[in-house]
Amino acid sequence: MVKIIAIVGMSGSGKSVVAGYLNNNGFPLIHFGEIIIREVEKRGLAITPQNEQIVREEIRQKYGMDVCAQLSLPIIKSTLLEHQLVVIDGLYSFSEYKTLKKEFKDELLVIAIFTPKSLRYERLTFRQERPLKIAEAEKRDFMEIEGIEKGGPIAMADITIINDGNQSQLYRNLQSLLAEILQQVYPLTPARL
Repeated sequence: MVKIIAIVGMSGSGKSVVAGYLNNNGFPLIHFGEIIIREVEKRGLAITPQNEQIVREEIRQKYGMDVCAQLSLPIIKSTLLEHQLVVIDGLYSFSEYKTLKKEFKDELLVIAIFTPKSLRYERLTFRQERPLKIAEAEKRDFMEIEGIEKGGPIAMADITIINDGNQSQLYRNLQSLLAEILQQVYPLTPARL
């Protein structure tokens, strides 16, 4: 039975939109990136993409590529004591994927959000928070694939959602997918969405 849904995808694919949709429908959301943010704040640094990258790379070098997953395990387990389904936003590295898979086995469902590169770059250029130029977006893709093993969890995803339309289309796809998942989690009750 699925207890954890992990959302994966490249920058600009719509991961945050999907995570927000699930959270708005009553599912608790755990952000792996919060561990990095807390460490940046602890060091007295400004919350910027550059500082987050520096801290992320340092703690991964020191504690391993799965440090965010390892530090999140107690949070995930305590959240599951009160909820039957938990959503994870920010599963990046293949090492994090392997840690979660080892711990939760078939209770983990990985959903990849796929958007064609040109559309992702367009979205990243025009997004409100942390916009990126096309060259910056491409550089980030290379860094995430080569430096933090981001391709692994995407390749190992159980389900892939193509997000090449508008937000309403994405929500419709999510609604039908969730109806299927929720029938497994809550088999005797009608779907919640």
